[in-house]
Amino acid sequence: MGRPRLLDLFSGAGGAARGYADAGFDVVGVDQPRYPYEFHRADALTFPLDGYDAIHASPPCHDHTPTSNIAGVDGTGWMLAATIRRLREQAAPWVVENVPGAAADMAGAFTLCGRSFGIQKLRRHRLFLTSVPMLVPPCACGPGQPIGIYGDLSRNDRAVRGSKDGYVRQRAGVQTARDLLGCPWMEAHELTQAIPPAYTRFVGEHLLAHLSTEVPRGR
Repeated sequence: MGRPRLLDLFSGAGGAARGYADAGFDVVGVDQPRYPYEFHRADALTFPLDGYDAIHASPPCHDHTPTSNIAGVDGTGWMLAATIRRLREQAAPWVVENVPGAAADMAGAFTLCGRSFGIQKLRRHRLFLTSVPMLVPPCACGPGQPIGIYGDLSRNDRAVRGSKDGYVRQRAGVQTARDLLGCPWMEAHELTQAIPPAYTRFVGEHLLAHLSTEVPRGR
């Protein structure tokens, strides 16, 4: 028997995919060509779902981020609900990921945090809604200032003073962002959107445990 196959919809640059691959899946991405695994340039909302053991989707998050009230929405927010609906209508176990601002459209989702996985300088909260029960580590945020990975990343780390509270915070440069996220192949603009592979390795291990107890489905 080969490794189970996971379909990665809205696959981006492959942060989620790396975690699933490390967990034990063969991953197939649908989105953009800068992707470290098998890839299809296609519409993630219409790509065929048959023939996969599990499905992950990360619909565009721009309309749900805190900065959308400044930069404006781009009209993609509807894709999240449409994706959840589509995955619920098929048989394979599935996972949908998005930012905390999408909580209203993801009832029952849980939050993963970098510090829960020992990445002490990373506080990148992400919501995961799944069809499979999972025992989730609690958020481990506490004292200590994380390093921010956002906006236009410079080559080097830099200090940024908050305009309201005057507190000096750290913003990651490209190499620090790669190291914190565990995505050494990514460019600057990809790092600001990336899902840390540690998150999806955790999710993927739960998916594999679930699949091991399922009655095999015909393909």
